Amino acid sequence: MKKLLLLTVLLLGLQTISAQNKDNGVNPATQDIKTEKVKVFPNPATNVVNVLGLSNSLKADIIVSDIYGNIVLQHQWQIKNQALNLPISNLEPGIYMISIRSQEQHIKTKFYKN
Repeated sequence: MKKLLLLTVLLLGLQTISAQNKDNGVNPATQDIKTEKVKVFPNPATNVVNVLGLSNSLKADIIVSDIYGNIVLQHQWQIKNQALNLPISNLEPGIYMISIRSQEQHIKTKFYKN
C-alpha cells in the first residue's frame, strides 16, 4: 500500500511539472538539449580577448561593460570564422561582461583583465 501511494505521488508530481512546462511554452522533450557555449580566452587577458563558437554575422553589436554595468567599449563588427578578437589593452584591470547581439544570436559572457 505504501509503494502504491508513493508511486501515485510521484506520477502526480511528474504530471504537474509537465503541465507547468506546457503552460510556460517549454517542451519537456527538448528541455535537455544543450546550447552551444562560447569559449573566451585567454582569461585573464591583457591585450586581446578571443571569443570562439559564435555564429557568423554581417553585423553584430559588441558591448563590453564593467561590473557596475557601465559601458566601456561599444562596436559593431562582422563576425567571421565563428570568432571575434576584441582589443582590450586600454581597459583597466577588472571583471568585464561581453554582450554580443546579432540576428543570429545573443551571447553574454565575462572575462577578467589583468
